[in-house]
Amino acid sequence: MRMMAVTGLALGLATMTGQALAESPTGTWRMSNGKVTVRVTPCGGGLCGRVVALKKPRDDKGRPRLDKENPNPALRQRPVVGLTILSNMRPDGHGTWSGTIYNPDDGNTYSSSLELIGPTTMKVNGCVAGVLCKSLKFVRVD
Repeated sequence: MRMMAVTGLALGLATMTGQALAESPTGTWRMSNGKVTVRVTPCGGGLCGRVVALKKPRDDKGRPRLDKENPNPALRQRPVVGLTILSNMRPDGHGTWSGTIYNPDDGNTYSSSLELIGPTTMKVNGCVAGVLCKSLKFVRVD
């Protein structure tokens, strides 16, 4: 009887751990169009997302894509692969997080939210002034 209780507890904890992982955006995500792959990890009390791959990592001259639109001229030589684009993402409800997103295509940072839609899909919104928003769909890679 005691062994059954321990086994039941272990199975319950394993299920809870699996659910917690399924409800977390940590991991590697690829944009639905394949343009960018981002790894979401814990950082600074929240979550951050770093570019780990690009569909086209090099420009027409074969050079790595750079953060050339950054408003800070000193940062324009940084490769896009390796950039942190999601920052300070903090939970704000069941399966949703809010923070900021940096867009290296235009060099701007926007308010952002991300939402898990099941265990393999994540929707990321970036908004200007809270009204002009764009949504991107990501699919879990791992």
